[in-house]
Amino acid sequence: MGSGYVTTKDDTQIFYKDWGPKTAQPIVFHHGWPLSADDWDNQMLLFLAQGYRVIAHDRRGHGRSTQTDTGNDMDTYAADLAVLTTHLNLKNAIHVGHSTGGRRRSRMFFGRPPNNSRKTLGTRSRRSWSSTRSRPAWLSSASAATLLGTVSYA
Repeated sequence: MGSGYVTTKDDTQIFYKDWGPKTAQPIVFHHGWPLSADDWDNQMLLFLAQGYRVIAHDRRGHGRSTQTDTGNDMDTYAADLAVLTTHLNLKNAIHVGHSTGGRRRSRMFFGRPPNNSRKTLGTRSRRSWSSTRSRPAWLSSASAATLLGTVSYA
């Protein structure tokens, strides 16, 4: 299991975890405020055990990333994420975001859709995946329960 840093255009260091085979389907986890990549460890271990490549990062100003007094807005967070996905050469990634991580994920996809992503998923409500009909087809019921069971909701 690896980790590292990527440097953005304004010299901000973004910490990331990158676990699993580089050739496996990547899932990128986006934390909310005031959390860090560590808050996704349970979900990452679950999907790692199922053969996925799992990635989580500390956005600027959080966790092990550079504490900045500028660039703390959704456009910059999305640009930082674009730098990370390029650095890790992610193709057809599935993105999962919670709270502001979901907003950052959405800003990246709807503001400037990347060619290197396949699906995007927000973790807003436990009820949203209560049935097979509303749950994404690629997410099994056991995985959805684990994903939702370890995320805190306000």
